[in-house]
Amino acid sequence: MLDLRYVVENIEDVMKRLSTRNGDFSYLYEIVDLYNQRKTIIIDVEAKKALRNEASKKIGEMKRQKLDVTPVLNEVAHLGDEIKSKDDELKQVEEKIEYLLAITPNLPNLSVPVGKDDHDNLEIKRVGEIPQFDFPVKDHIELSEKLGILDFDRAAKITGARFVVDMGLGARLERSLIQWMMDLHAHEHGYTEVIPPYIVNEKSMYATGQFPKFKDDAFKVVAGDNSWYLNPTAEVPTINLFRDEIIEGDLPIKYVSYTTAFRSEAGSAGRDTRGILRQHQFNKVELIKFAKPEESYDELEKMLLNSEEVLKRLGLPYRVVTLCTGDMGFGMAKTYDIEVWLPGQQTYREIGSISNAEDYQARRANIRFKRTKDAKTEYVHTLNGSGLAVGRTMIAIIENYQNADGTITIPEVLRPYMKVDVIK
Repeated sequence: MLDLRYVVENIEDVMKRLSTRNGDFSYLYEIVDLYNQRKTIIIDVEAKKALRNEASKKIGEMKRQKLDVTPVLNEVAHLGDEIKSKDDELKQVEEKIEYLLAITPNLPNLSVPVGKDDHDNLEIKRVGEIPQFDFPVKDHIELSEKLGILDFDRAAKITGARFVVDMGLGARLERSLIQWMMDLHAHEHGYTEVIPPYIVNEKSMYATGQFPKFKDDAFKVVAGDNSWYLNPTAEVPTINLFRDEIIEGDLPIKYVSYTTAFRSEAGSAGRDTRGILRQHQFNKVELIKFAKPEESYDELEKMLLNSEEVLKRLGLPYRVVTLCTGDMGFGMAKTYDIEVWLPGQQTYREIGSISNAEDYQARRANIRFKRTKDAKTEYVHTLNGSGLAVGRTMIAIIENYQNADGTITIPEVLRPYMKVDVIK
């Protein structure tokens, strides 16, 4: 979340920057009033506690002198109730401040282009040649169903819409991509492998910014008296590894995390409902970093290159865009999207996002570090990036490597994992 003091002391600048996110944040003016109320209450409570302490000392001295303490007791009799009342009032004010900060998104970094939606995103590079086909191009749905590698009808029977069953070489392709991506990032890019729990608690969802704003979008799991949530991305459990901790050792810390992710996709009815582009359940390899504040944007650029390397080695054409202020995620200060070319749609589609949350998540999760043993604690910067979304990578391979006879050539880097050269 945002730093309270910074918001209060720079309210007009904060409002100006947040306004570029296309929301109404006028409620933040209330925070200034609440902050001043909080200060007044604290001063009042401390003064009353000082009076009570002073009276307590005086009563002790009078008792030693065998004097009647009744008058003094009568003078301070009301203080206990008044202090409790003020403490309750303080708690209410602080809870309101906490809530308002919790529903407020991150401040866009000053380098982020201002815009309303994805039409205002800034393209910064294109890599690879768009393939030319001398036969009618099919999309991944038609290709995979004819090859029997993705089964949507049986998935719908088993569960419902927006699920899929990987079959045969389709299952092997997904498994191969996961293993190859994990190997690439761990062995060549220096990330430590993590497979975290797929189920997380409410504190974890709050810490990374999913709650309370997007609580209605989450899949809830209830078992007896326990209530959990299916994680929407490996970012959630992996960032929470260090919740309420002071990180010891050198920064940055780099993790490559694999999970199955779950999203209700509330509000996306009618959008990309065919195929595996937008599913309720999908596999994802995620890159996570904990970095020093002054190094986080250098680490963001390195993370972008790490994610791009996946597509370069697969030989897939793509482009990179900087998201504008109106298209960024709730908790992010800056985001790059990598968009891969999909011949079946004749357009670029998002396959990964690489973001710097700065200290926004660290404040919510209370993740700190020390520069030296005796230094004061500081909040880390957290970064996350797709390394990549596995299902969308499958789409890109199926469509870009299709052949006239409906078979699919396997990219060379995956052949040692797939044990075949062609899906047929």
